[in-house]
Amino acid sequence: MSLQNKVDPKGDIHALAVRGQFMGNRGGRFHDYETRTLQPHRRWASRQWICCLTAFKNRHRTVMGQSYTELFFLDEVSAFAAGHRPCFECRRKAATRFAACWAEVRQLDLPPKAGEMDRVLHAQRLDGRDKRMTRADADTLPDGAMIRIGDQFFARRRQQWLQWSWHGYGEASGIFSTIVDLLTPPAIIGALQAGYRPKWHNPL
Repeated sequence: MSLQNKVDPKGDIHALAVRGQFMGNRGGRFHDYETRTLQPHRRWASRQWICCLTAFKNRHRTVMGQSYTELFFLDEVSAFAAGHRPCFECRRKAATRFAACWAEVRQLDLPPKAGEMDRVLHAQRLDGRDKRMTRADADTLPDGAMIRIGDQFFARRRQQWLQWSWHGYGEASGIFSTIVDLLTPPAIIGALQAGYRPKWHNPL
């Protein structure tokens, strides 16, 4: 049986037989470790939503055991769209770069601490218990931005839009409106605009 721990760009969690390039969590456990199923109506434990490596220091763990709820993403672009940031433990270099870009676009004297970013991101990724989306001009969005059109997701890369799937990206078909529903939180968009380069599933 596939565990319900695969996250799409909207932040919804699915039970699918795919894994993805990155792991992550939402600040603790929100599953029943005896049944290894998510608790009803609970999809995070705290506002610390992070994107992690799938392998780190040869550590081994039981997925959805007695520790935090492990989640999996196609890539970092997808994790960003869902509202997760780089982990400062297993991805310190990436997290430090992300914080520096965050500080640059906000004109801060020092890079923010993880908790400072989490407070901002938690307000930007949720509207009550639902995903918060913002309206944006598609032509102004940076590489790594993710939008939603209907029930499909598209990511911006090198002045093109690529259609997202659980197995990677493909060419987008159809005509995009200028104003779109942006999934990636504005604070992460700022870091992308300041030069942070997210990890993609399909290298080009």
